[in-house]
Amino acid sequence: MNFIDVSELNALSGRPEELIYDGERFYREQIEKAALSIYEQRVERPVVLISGPSGSGKTTTAARIQHILKEKGAATHTVSMDNYYLPMHENLAAMDENGNIDFESPLRLDIPLFRSHLEQLLDGGEITVPLFDFAAQQRREGMSLRCEKGDIVIIEGIHALNPLLTGDTDDSTSCVYVSVRTRICSSGEQLHPSKIRLMRRLMRDKLYRGRSLEETFEFFRSVERGEGLYIMPYKHRADYEIDTFIMYEPMVYRDILLPDLERSSREYTAYSDYADIEKFLRMLEPVDKRLVPENSLIREFIG
Repeated sequence: MNFIDVSELNALSGRPEELIYDGERFYREQIEKAALSIYEQRVERPVVLISGPSGSGKTTTAARIQHILKEKGAATHTVSMDNYYLPMHENLAAMDENGNIDFESPLRLDIPLFRSHLEQLLDGGEITVPLFDFAAQQRREGMSLRCEKGDIVIIEGIHALNPLLTGDTDDSTSCVYVSVRTRICSSGEQLHPSKIRLMRRLMRDKLYRGRSLEETFEFFRSVERGEGLYIMPYKHRADYEIDTFIMYEPMVYRDILLPDLERSSREYTAYSDYADIEKFLRMLEPVDKRLVPENSLIREFIG
């Protein structure tokens, strides 16, 4: 676990280029180290499994690893496990203790199909990856994919390290776990890493999904329950753990989120569970989002 003090961040706010460079370098160096090792083991371990909780930056991490591998000359393909979801009406097994659909359950995926495809890729076979239309709740035919010798297939999804889906493949896959592992501190108080991930979801939901903060707060409760049941128990399988915290990111979110957080503090009855987000954001100096590099992980959440 890493720690960074609010005073340290604010001290660099007058030199935003330095702050941004240092923040991006911390993430980039982890990616480069993992990608180099994955490349060196590509023949023995042709499949890379990338998992992490909601808001961890899985999509960007997969893309950045793929970019480095391609630069080194490896033919690389990326598959999202989201395309293996089953339509809702075929999902009766994924129920919670109250008889409602458990949206975080791995049983929402077509496990036999996914396991079959994973085995075929490891054997050098050809598969047709489905394309799941979430709006229509229908599976459509997707792309054909073959893993030739020396190729690398990156599979990313919240359940990518769950052996219920991946089986006993530790000797032939590289496992990557991504999440925020840094705590922001001030005067003995700490902001839990999950609150950084929640900030990311608040940003993306506000700017691009039309959700209110309250809707995201409520949604995140079930997400955290699912993380505890279905994701965290398997992170020990990871060969590589990547801390996706970008140290200046809460300073970018500050002025975008604060007005809505202030309103929510008056209207949302469970706001006390999230009041620490507002408290820490108010301590931080802002950073203009226009300064964020185009390839930054932060762009996954601010566009």
